[in-house]
Amino acid sequence: MNKNLILLTLSQIFSFTAAPVTVFLSGIIGSQISPLKSLSTLPMSISVVGIAIGAIFATKLMSLIGRKVGFIAASIGNSLVSILAAYSIMDQNFILFCFANFFIGVGMAFTHQYRFAAAESVEKNKVPKAISIILLGGIISAFIGPSLANYSKDIVTDHLYVGSYLSLAVLTFIPTIFFLFYKNTSKPEVNIQYSGRSYLGLIAQPRFLQAVVASAFGYAVMTFLMTATPISMHVMENMSLSKTGIVIQIHVAAMFLPSLVTGYLIKKFGHSNIMYAGVFLYSITITASFFDQTFLNYLFALIFLGFGWNFLFISGTSLLVLTYKEEEKFRAQGLNDFTVYSVHAIGSLSAGVLLVLTNWKTMNLICIPLLILIVITTLRAEILSRK
Repeated sequence: MNKNLILLTLSQIFSFTAAPVTVFLSGIIGSQISPLKSLSTLPMSISVVGIAIGAIFATKLMSLIGRKVGFIAASIGNSLVSILAAYSIMDQNFILFCFANFFIGVGMAFTHQYRFAAAESVEKNKVPKAISIILLGGIISAFIGPSLANYSKDIVTDHLYVGSYLSLAVLTFIPTIFFLFYKNTSKPEVNIQYSGRSYLGLIAQPRFLQAVVASAFGYAVMTFLMTATPISMHVMENMSLSKTGIVIQIHVAAMFLPSLVTGYLIKKFGHSNIMYAGVFLYSITITASFFDQTFLNYLFALIFLGFGWNFLFISGTSLLVLTYKEEEKFRAQGLNDFTVYSVHAIGSLSAGVLLVLTNWKTMNLICIPLLILIVITTLRAEILSRK
């Protein structure tokens, strides 16, 4: 642990609350103020699109002004946009609420850059552990955000949930204070001619492609199945909301808890082996879909879905930082995050539609080609690296 890593971890706890609060409330609020009930999940989907678009913007901005100023600007922006969301709820303005959610997503793109900043703050052999520590902050965020949003939802009389977003504005502003003490580990690239490889040059590197594919399709499978789970459990299988909520909460914990050991496992067994392990864990989730869909079955499947995501995302991210030169980092990171969160958005947007058109078992089977692609890309990188 060093000062920068401590500050990033603390900032992650508060900044990342925007994600679980959006998942927790945006659909409920959308159903109340949307002109069409079918559009109730649009704010959530738009926020995911905001992450994908914001990924390129975040890396470009920080390449010009540095991580410190970029993170401070994003923290202030997140807070202001949360206030805008609160106003849109008070005004019953669905379009404005969608607009606010888009920029909450853009703000989350900056938060996702914390893991790269953490990697830059430590020695190369400690990168997996540093990224794991950052992701562990997500566990605390998952409890702080929704709990405070629920507790404060009534603080503005006659305007339910306005207080939730005012609370989010406070939470997302707190990192501004932490980043005042943050020290940039690299200088901004103002007036410096880019001398690194092109986007195609980066993708042509087998290890870079392996890292991006593992993170992107690992995220896609997790999002695809997680988004469909509440519909499958509550609507199709008629399970209670409380049971559905328990499965989602434990799934989120399973996403982040392995971070305690993932960094150590990557150091001991290597990135590729942890990716294979992640695919294996996903295969357990898919296999569970062939049995009767009970509460325990969903719980079992979603736990391994969380474990698999953790292995693939951390191994992919920590491998990525080993594949580019210093002058290429912002371009490489921007390309990676744009790819990861674009695929993430596609998974989120398509899950509900495909579940209605098919069923839970078919949804799981659809994921198999993506897992095969991860294995093939990893095998290819391993073979080419030995030549």
